[in-house]
Amino acid sequence: MKLTVLILSIGILFSVTACLANPNDPDLKLVRKGLIKALESPHITDSLYNSLDKLTNKTPLTVAYMGTLDALKAKHAWNPYSKIRYLNLSDKLLKNAVTADPHNIEIRFMRFSIQHNVPHFLGYAKDLVADKEEMIRQLNQKNYGSADKVLTETIIKFLITSRRCTIKENNDLHKQLAALK
Repeated sequence: MKLTVLILSIGILFSVTACLANPNDPDLKLVRKGLIKALESPHITDSLYNSLDKLTNKTPLTVAYMGTLDALKAKHAWNPYSKIRYLNLSDKLLKNAVTADPHNIEIRFMRFSIQHNVPHFLGYAKDLVADKEEMIRQLNQKNYGSADKVLTETIIKFLITSRRCTIKENNDLHKQLAALK
């Protein structure tokens, strides 16, 4: 089992390193795949973070991915102080990314999903409503930015299952999801 995880980690690391061959233009599909794998692996989280950190001119989207990876570092950490430190770093990076590109649905989705999943009593849920409203606005305008069809469907499904939308918003989201198929 550990050998399989190691082989998978090495494969992801090579894929991520290859996607970052151009120091200013990472392959977003590979970064997204790496992020999904990072959900369960602290090694992949660290490797992907380090790869993104080496970029010379970080776009707001790259900064948002780094913030998301900091949140995953918090998830993987066992020390409560480390968890809070990583969440604070994540919050700062995501705030900077949203400030730099406030209408980017992918950036808003990353921050929304983190704030949705972090325990409310920690006080990291302050942007949930604003992010939800901006994502719905962008979806209604069909302004998906760099989000491909798969990511757009994921955003819509996450909004629906989050139980943070009104009945009307959910109905509209279901229609948009059906239109994407």
